[in-house]
Amino acid sequence: MHTSRPEYPRPHFDRSHSWLSCNGLWDFYPDPSRTGRTEALATDAAPWPDAITVPFSWETAASGIGRLWLTDGWYRRTVTVPDEWAGQRVVLHFGAVHHLCQVWVNGVEVGEHTGGYLPFEFDITDAIRDRVAVLTVAVHAPTDKREIVHGKQRSVPRDDYDDCAFAPSSGIWQSVWLEARPATYITGLRLRPSEDLAAIVAEVSIAGERLMGSALQLEILGENVRAEIAVVGSTLVARLGLTEPRLWTEPDPHLYRLRATLVSADGHDVVTAYTGLRTVTTTGGEIHLNGERLYVRGVLDQGYWPYTGITAPSDEAFIEDLELARTAGFNVVRKHLKTEDPRFLYHADRLGMLVWAEPASTGRFSSASVAAFEAQIAPMVERDGNHPSIIIWGLYNEEWGLDWDVAGDPAKQAAVARAYATLKALDATRPVVDNSGWAHVRTDLLDWHVYTSSPSEWRDIVAGIADGSLTSFPVHVAPDVVVQKSLTAGQEPHRLMPNLNSEYGGGFTATQRGWQQRWQTQELRRHDNLSGYVYTELYDIEHEMAGVYSHDRSTKDLGGAWPALSHAPTTLVLDLDPTEPGRDVIAPDGTISIPVHVSHHGTDTIDGSLGHFWSAPVTTITLDDAQQALDAGRAIALASSIGAKPFQLTEATDIQAELPDGSPGGRLCIFFRDSHAVVRAAAVVDVHRR
Repeated sequence: MHTSRPEYPRPHFDRSHSWLSCNGLWDFYPDPSRTGRTEALATDAAPWPDAITVPFSWETAASGIGRLWLTDGWYRRTVTVPDEWAGQRVVLHFGAVHHLCQVWVNGVEVGEHTGGYLPFEFDITDAIRDRVAVLTVAVHAPTDKREIVHGKQRSVPRDDYDDCAFAPSSGIWQSVWLEARPATYITGLRLRPSEDLAAIVAEVSIAGERLMGSALQLEILGENVRAEIAVVGSTLVARLGLTEPRLWTEPDPHLYRLRATLVSADGHDVVTAYTGLRTVTTTGGEIHLNGERLYVRGVLDQGYWPYTGITAPSDEAFIEDLELARTAGFNVVRKHLKTEDPRFLYHADRLGMLVWAEPASTGRFSSASVAAFEAQIAPMVERDGNHPSIIIWGLYNEEWGLDWDVAGDPAKQAAVARAYATLKALDATRPVVDNSGWAHVRTDLLDWHVYTSSPSEWRDIVAGIADGSLTSFPVHVAPDVVVQKSLTAGQEPHRLMPNLNSEYGGGFTATQRGWQQRWQTQELRRHDNLSGYVYTELYDIEHEMAGVYSHDRSTKDLGGAWPALSHAPTTLVLDLDPTEPGRDVIAPDGTISIPVHVSHHGTDTIDGSLGHFWSAPVTTITLDDAQQALDAGRAIALASSIGAKPFQLTEATDIQAELPDGSPGGRLCIFFRDSHAVVRAAAVVDVHRR
């Protein structure tokens, strides 16, 4: 049983003192023939054939409908407006509805909205009768989605990327609610840290017919910081200085809450918002967070759940996903091709998880699809720009919606450049990726996507991209089709910017994928000039079994590969060409010698040494296991000292080991301990005699 998502939907722009949830059971009428339910029927009190649970799309089991490829549906619910809202304007809010939405209140059409991933609202005050509002919503979700924004939803006819698309998610899929506000009110509250990280700069937008003579009061809650400004226009800007600024960081994600009160002849409008003090900059080939080098240890998160589709089953599900990502060693979540529910970003903000955010994609290149894609950019920044967790904005992905032909078409290059310029003009405080994966036109990060199951091919591609000798690489666009993709669209690569992978992985079974994850991530960590990576992906979805976790978020058997060893801030890089899963090394006489490097991405040098011990084949080894082996005297600790400096791969130290007598094979755990005998990093090697 799934809840109807009772929590307040937008903590980034909080009027929760005056709101009413409209989630829960609604009447539902499937209309597959699009016969056009009349306005009279829209207000008819006669029973409708079905009931649907909002906010779950009608394809999902959680909605109670579970109907695929339905193109049209009608929703109806009656709500009673609270007595205490008398004299205020009543506003109906939708978090997101896919795709075309028309709304009536008591038979009066109050508006429509196009686009499936962003919020919208209608002032319904004048349509309410005796405090009663019969809400009727018609939704059209075409099966042919190629020219509309739809992200990973499957289209019929198919997209070029159909093999990695999932079931469609139609109708109301984010929360619906009512709010009350005065006729003169706050429309926007844009918060950004000052460049010196000593203040919050607030840009407040207001609307209404009685602005003149109004006053705006700003207060940072919990701080002795206040300001009052006379209203002289619809946009006001104030700098709120802090005497002892506390930065927002991953280990200390401190949030400042700001309350804005607009006092006018229409009454008081109060909105609370929040942000964090932090900067994200690019300097040469590095990304810096608050002036310190940041290495992206990211994971792709598609934003899908069993039984509930693209809607999280509960608010706690967002927390679970963020904590699972951190448990696996990741510090960045790339929310893929989806402007996620604001509750996700709220939890990322307070938990200190970094986010790469991006809009939904289209599937074909046309003037209509480009316009639909670009229409998302400003609302995305307006809604999500206050979130300190967002450190990267993405735009297009792998030329989806650009017919996989940016390099060969100036019109598509112009579309990419225009999207970049639009986003950068709205928010210059974060790096922007123009076309993630390849064929960059105008970008702040040079990112690339490579999928292969060949360790040697992976090693060579990573090394070539890292040293600049490789400007293109093979991409499997279909099972039997491989094309060369360039890093840039007919231009020399952008060498004076951060270079990072943003999708990788290989293998078909869970064991193969765990093995590839271990060795491929090591190769990325071998190159200090790279700025990070994004592993595909956090959990399985439908036919796509590439996750670190299963679709239900349970732990997968990855052949004993514990992801946190690979994705830790400090890890080991082995000079080894692995043979196959379960047999990294064939050692007929049972002896091996492996050169080992330490890759450390902390802020201080760690002085320590290496050690090793044997365990049974395919045993999952964690840092705690390595620590216990060291403490119990079951490990061999080398005396040679290693100084692991930040972002400098250490010189190799040889580890020599011999399989226990008579053993056909085993798992060798190699670890790095600091000067206090605390294990800071570990890696495993499966050794067999044949």
